[in-house]
Amino acid sequence: MVHGVPESSRPSPLRDHRRPADAVLFDFHGTIAQVEDPVDWVVSAAWTCGVAMDPAQATGLADRLVTAGRAGGPLPTRVPPHLMEVWAERDLSPHAHRAAYEGLAETVDTGIDGLATALYDRLLRPEGWRLYPDTLSTLQALRGAGVAVAVVSNIGFDLRPLAAELGFAEYVDAWALSCDLGRCKPDPAVFTFACAALGADPGRTLMVGDTPADADAVGAGCRAFVLPAAPAGEPNDLSLALNLALG
Repeated sequence: MVHGVPESSRPSPLRDHRRPADAVLFDFHGTIAQVEDPVDWVVSAAWTCGVAMDPAQATGLADRLVTAGRAGGPLPTRVPPHLMEVWAERDLSPHAHRAAYEGLAETVDTGIDGLATALYDRLLRPEGWRLYPDTLSTLQALRGAGVAVAVVSNIGFDLRPLAAELGFAEYVDAWALSCDLGRCKPDPAVFTFACAALGADPGRTLMVGDTPADADAVGAGCRAFVLPAAPAGEPNDLSLALNLALG
């Protein structure tokens, strides 16, 4: 007996840790896919504006644009006052999302007309993203095992068309997107909505992501698995989620 609880009635942490899941919730950015390399981003966007830049030219500009604030990149150290309102709402509407990130890019003197718009447009195109190496195989394995899957993302635009072009939408049974729900992770209601959309018990649902906001799914009764950060195209240990989901 430990702390007044008989050993036979105490749950086994290991057994609970390995309990198969009925459903898995996945974050998108940093979990399923990563934005393209910053230099590739700048070179490709500049090309659509009619400007040819080699990687050496683009490197310094890419550094300045990422520092100013890139969707999918680190948070900016400073948001100009005139962008504060759209920045606060960026994951709740397509208008605010575009206005925030185009506005941040426009704070950098690039010398290329239309570059801020072209940079943002890369975010909406499959060429602007890289699936992680284990993404499709992991989703396929879950589908084969009969495990329901939802994507739970703080994102300011409709991810579904992009997901279809990237080739993973067919493995997703439900979507919980902040721009649809009007609320963002770590709000427990987001995870609760995703579980309900799948008809899944939160106690038998695993949330897989890469940030503390994803880990906060435990507040909604889910289990959580936080992945290490990984650059575009490099393994991020996503397949390890199968061990937790399938037992």
